[in-house]
Amino acid sequence: MKLKDYMMGLGTGIVIGVIASQATKQMDFNRSAELVLNEIKSSFKKEGPIDGSWIYMTPEKFQKEAISMNVYKGGISRVKEGEIEQFEFAADAKTGSVVELVKI
Repeated sequence: MKLKDYMMGLGTGIVIGVIASQATKQMDFNRSAELVLNEIKSSFKKEGPIDGSWIYMTPEKFQKEAISMNVYKGGISRVKEGEIEQFEFAADAKTGSVVELVKI
């Protein structure tokens, strides 16, 4: 094998590796906000009907103690025993897991 052919192959491999690395960094691995909201709503529907719900479509930084992550923030309201209950939640943008739920 000639040195020129070897160097061309090596250079091509490096360029492809750099391009693939940059493309991976720019990819969004978050779940969709609608999907996260639907999963949370289904959990609440097990206890009764939901009156309303909302979610911010853009993830934001969330920190609790030493844990930091991107979360979707949203809320659920329902009527239980004639009273309106409202909850706000923060759900991990990658997994959809609820990391904070507060009754307001």
